[in-house]
Amino acid sequence: MRAVQVTKLGGPESLELVEVDEPEPRDGEVLIDVHAAGVSFPDLLLSRGEYQLKPNPPFTPGAEVAGIVRSAPEGAHVAAGDRVLAITGLAGFAEVVAADADGVFPLPDSMSFVAGAAIPMNYLTVDFAYSHRGRLIADETVLIHGAAGGVGTAGIQLAKALGARVIAVVSTDDKVDVARAAGADNVVLADGFKDAAKELTNGRGVDVVLDPVGGDRFTDSLRSLAPEGRLLVVGFAGGEIPTVKVNRLLLNNVEVVGVAWGEYALNHAGYLQRQWERIEPHVASGALDPPIASEYPLADAAAAVGELAARRVQGKIVLTVR
Repeated sequence: MRAVQVTKLGGPESLELVEVDEPEPRDGEVLIDVHAAGVSFPDLLLSRGEYQLKPNPPFTPGAEVAGIVRSAPEGAHVAAGDRVLAITGLAGFAEVVAADADGVFPLPDSMSFVAGAAIPMNYLTVDFAYSHRGRLIADETVLIHGAAGGVGTAGIQLAKALGARVIAVVSTDDKVDVARAAGADNVVLADGFKDAAKELTNGRGVDVVLDPVGGDRFTDSLRSLAPEGRLLVVGFAGGEIPTVKVNRLLLNNVEVVGVAWGEYALNHAGYLQRQWERIEPHVASGALDPPIASEYPLADAAAAVGELAARRVQGKIVLTVR
């Protein structure tokens, strides 16, 4: 079969299309003929050897796919012929992948394979952030950084589905319409976002900040919080890992909360299926509908991951495999 491999830890340009043997499913795994694969920020980090998971080259990246089940273990909740989306961890940039049954979910008939492949990483991450770590409730206000990116647009859509108000933060004017189309109530530029958030909340501040960016925005994010607000640390797409002066946490009883969804799901059997039960109604209703920034054929995976490195992505990038 065709697959994309990281041949050396040299960034996106080290991704190559190769021929490899099809995987043999192990006990409890579902074998999937891949039609589309999502491209996520961890794929970029993996190509550089900068992710917490550090496989030795050559390896196939790709943590999320959509396709058709070729075979499934006895008693699984999916069967041969079913349309599915799945979390794979690795190996998704390929024509066939084996995935643990716990991370395989039925793909609604109304959703394309491309849209399905754009769901797992971003929407399950923000579900974990809001429901498990951030304790978000209806009528609270969420400020979302990187709001035109994959995590950002997922964060906007799920927050709105949960009944929250959204203030979206984008870096440039050309990203405003993306965040607004995803459902944001207000869209502000990163330059001056703290003052804008205070003004939009009549000086109170926001209840939750969803931050996949990090960097120099971090302190102003803390200052943007209302009393008992929560700053959810999802990642550091901005490159710099910020530090916290913990006295700031005392001022208004605010929290800085780590959001390591993958680590949690890996160590809590059945959690992924419980997450899907929470978000599936919103997927089926169309409330969660990932905006697709671009589609690339499998052979152009290096260029797709390179878009993430250039930080110009608006929405989600997907590889089309079949």
